[in-house]
Amino acid sequence: MLKILKYSFFDLMRSRWSYVYFFFYLLLGVVLLFLNNDLSKAVITLMNVIIILVPLIGTIFGVMYYYNSKEFTELLLAQPLKRRSIFLGQYLGVAVSLSLSLIIGLGVPFIFYGLFQSAAIWDFSLLLITGTFLTFIFSALAFNIALYNENKIKGFSYAILLWLFLAVIYDGLFLMSLVLFEDYPLDKFSLIATMFNPIDLSRILILLKLDISALMGYTGAVFQKFFGTNLGLIISLSVLSLWVFLPVFNLNRKSRKKDF
Repeated sequence: MLKILKYSFFDLMRSRWSYVYFFFYLLLGVVLLFLNNDLSKAVITLMNVIIILVPLIGTIFGVMYYYNSKEFTELLLAQPLKRRSIFLGQYLGVAVSLSLSLIIGLGVPFIFYGLFQSAAIWDFSLLLITGTFLTFIFSALAFNIALYNENKIKGFSYAILLWLFLAVIYDGLFLMSLVLFEDYPLDKFSLIATMFNPIDLSRILILLKLDISALMGYTGAVFQKFFGTNLGLIISLSVLSLWVFLPVFNLNRKSRKKDF
C-alpha cells in the first residue's frame, strides 16, 4: 500500500492543479494576514473559504483521479496485490497531497507573520485540523461515488450534487425545520442534525473557538454549552473521525466485491 500511496502522491504533486491549489492558499494567507490587523477576522475569512472550497476540491480531485487512473488500476488488479492496498493507497495519496497543499500553503505566511508566538495559534491549528478532516472525508466520499458509478458523467454529477447538498441545501433544510418547529424543544435535534453534516460541524467548532457564538443567538448558546466543553470537542473530533472511517470502510468493502 505504501508504494501505491507514494506513487499516487507524487503523481498528484506533479500535477499543475496541485500547485495552483497550493499557491491559492499561500496568496490568500499572505493577503489576509498582512493587509488585516485583526487576526480573528482573518481566521473567519479563511474559515469561510476553507469550509466551501476544501470539500469541493476534495470531491473533484477524488472523482477525477479515480477515473483518470482507472486503466492503471486495472493493471494493478492483475498483479498479486490486495485490492485494499490498491484503493486505500490511491485514496491516501489524494487526501495527503491535498492536505499538505492546504497546510503548507497557509502555514508559510502564518510562520512569517509570527502567529506561532501568539494565542491565535490555537484558532489557526483548529482551522487546519478541520480543513484536513474535510479533505479526507470528501476524498473518501468521492472515491465511493466513483466506485459505484462506471459512467464518468454520472460520477461527477453525483459528486457535485453531494457537495452542493452538504454545503448549501442541508443548511436551508435545517433552518426551515428550526423555524417550522420553533414551538418544540430543539436542543438535541440541533446537535444531532449538526453532526450529520461534517461541514456544519467544522464551521461551528471554529466559531466557538473564536468565542463569537453570541452572534448565533439561542442556537449558539446550545452549541456553546455542548461543543464549548472539552468533552464536546472530543466528541466532535470523534464524529469527524467517524465521517472518515465509514466511507473508507465502505470503500474497502466495495472494492473487494466489485467486478472489474
